[in-house]
Amino acid sequence: MICFALAKGRLAEESAALLEKCGIDTSVLKEDTRKLILTSADGGYRFFLVKPSDVPTYVEAGVADLGIAGKDTLMEQDKDLYEMLDLKIGECRLCIAGAPGRRDALTNPHLRVATKYVNTARRVFAERDEEAEIIPLNGSIELAPVTGLSDVIFDIVQSGSTLKANGLAVLEEVYGHITARLVANKVSLKLKAAEILPLVARLKEAVS
Repeated sequence: MICFALAKGRLAEESAALLEKCGIDTSVLKEDTRKLILTSADGGYRFFLVKPSDVPTYVEAGVADLGIAGKDTLMEQDKDLYEMLDLKIGECRLCIAGAPGRRDALTNPHLRVATKYVNTARRVFAERDEEAEIIPLNGSIELAPVTGLSDVIFDIVQSGSTLKANGLAVLEEVYGHITARLVANKVSLKLKAAEILPLVARLKEAVS
């Protein structure tokens, strides 16, 4: 049996569609249920439905053999696992956003940046040799500059509609190609190579 850690929500739906292309029975993922552990009808796969930010933790610990997580999450956490494949789903961008037309805010020597990507943000500004106060937030990031908590935010952007609805705009695109990646536990990749590697090959073909 191969155990998968999948992010709950839309990414799980996109992941299920991709796995289905590879011949995996994912019908159990389409059921209306509150269960967080699901097993395919043939017993070959077990799916753990977890928070997107928890996928790398389950894979690194070996609870899950494989996982599907956003590149943004992988960069932020830097877990000890193998990144196997760019699945080209769940595409978004990591951007600095703030008041429209106020890119000059980035030159503020006392710049305040609100984000849930604390480690990534620190690396970004350190690489630029710029000082910034990083303000950790877990949700409603767009509220920070609107209320004066921060000057800008550092967050993922898809359509930009949430930014626009809150009077914000992208000031700078830092990482332009953030997609979901297939990751593997290092031990599982050795012990279950005969099962995992053919699946990776099928996924690569499905993606391309």
